[in-house]
Amino acid sequence: MIVIGGGISGLAAAWQLRGKADVTVLESDQRIGGKLHTSTIGGIPVDTGAESIMALRPEAVELAQEVGLGAELCDPATAPTTVWTHGRLRPMPAGHVLGIPTEPRALAGTGLLSDEGLERLCREEELPAGPLPRDTDISVAGYLSERIGQEAVDRLVEPMLGGVYAGRADRLSLRAAMPRLAAVAEHGGSIIGALRRVRAAGAPKVAAVQGVRGGTGRLPIAVAQASGARILTGTRARELGPTPSGRWRVCAQTADGPLVMEADAVILALPAYAAAELLRGHSPAAHEDLSAIRHANSAVITMAFDRARMTALPEGNGFLVPPVDGHVIKAASFLTNKWSWLRESAPGSFVLRVSIGRAGEDKELDVPDRHLIRTAVSELHLAAGRMGEPTSARVTRWDRSLPQYGVGHADRVERIREAVAKLPGIELSGAAYEGVGVAACVATGRKAARQVFEG
Repeated sequence: MIVIGGGISGLAAAWQLRGKADVTVLESDQRIGGKLHTSTIGGIPVDTGAESIMALRPEAVELAQEVGLGAELCDPATAPTTVWTHGRLRPMPAGHVLGIPTEPRALAGTGLLSDEGLERLCREEELPAGPLPRDTDISVAGYLSERIGQEAVDRLVEPMLGGVYAGRADRLSLRAAMPRLAAVAEHGGSIIGALRRVRAAGAPKVAAVQGVRGGTGRLPIAVAQASGARILTGTRARELGPTPSGRWRVCAQTADGPLVMEADAVILALPAYAAAELLRGHSPAAHEDLSAIRHANSAVITMAFDRARMTALPEGNGFLVPPVDGHVIKAASFLTNKWSWLRESAPGSFVLRVSIGRAGEDKELDVPDRHLIRTAVSELHLAAGRMGEPTSARVTRWDRSLPQYGVGHADRVERIREAVAKLPGIELSGAAYEGVGVAACVATGRKAARQVFEG
């Protein structure tokens, strides 16, 4: 069995196949893990990719437990979602769902919305609404602006989507990007009332996300070790083709030259554009739809400050930024406040990270690293107070890192899966299909492994 792609999706597939097949994982980079990577800054371990895993759905947490990291899982500090808007950091009241408040009047006095925007939001429960047809998709903004008003979309929902997808509400699919909300919309009526009833039925007893002590980048390493798979880094798959005997041949390039391997089945745990290239000659339909999935570029600027020299210590776990306010940064995470293990490991430092990059706004990233760092520091001072200069700073660029779930994405994924089903022994997994988070990627990897093994 060959798995092409050594991110968490491919590694989850390899782990699922342990003891059932001899598995080789091909990874083009010099390391495994993809967007799960822990590095150091000023000698302090920090995540330069995803810093947490979804805990409200079980797949990633269960995998971490199964590979021996259960005792290392930890909850973030409790803090409200905070938005930098109208010149200040403004906490959102508890009880929102992806930025949609279940008690709109609780926003009064927060400064998050104008009086007019708040009144428009509060009228949502009075507006008639028929059910969204099951065969209809619409953008998040196209649906929500009619329900809660454009200002609420811009200042409450948009920052959430930017943090998760690096996308825009007027381009992202309601069904693919916010499936819980789409399910509510299918029943018709008030979405605020429906979300309030869901919360009243029982709020989750666990944190929405969890981290790993020492960094979430520990997860792919532990999965790889537990899988028993043969891992080949620095090995880029160039061609994929069937053999006369019904197997699949993979031609790869390594630092030592070409490598040719054969297997009964191949799992493509790759970004959509990379999977498209390998399938170009075998499924024109899959190639076309995979190539149509757009991706956003982003960058993470990680910084360490000397606590003793800081003129202001930020509070909370960080903040989100509405693009309508015109700032460059889209989010900041105060890692020292958020994760107790990091605070304990470096008590004299304050570590944070800033994210830059939204779909269609590559001009913000088309500058040298030093300019990104200077922009991040300047805007942090505006948002959270002047805290001095960082003692260490690093820019990590994630090119074409986040697939954009445009309107019609679910139908596109269905077509892709139907086309690939005509290629026996080929399966797909990764962030391009049913979710960009770690838990969703783990789920696709394990599902692909079960399908390819069970036939």
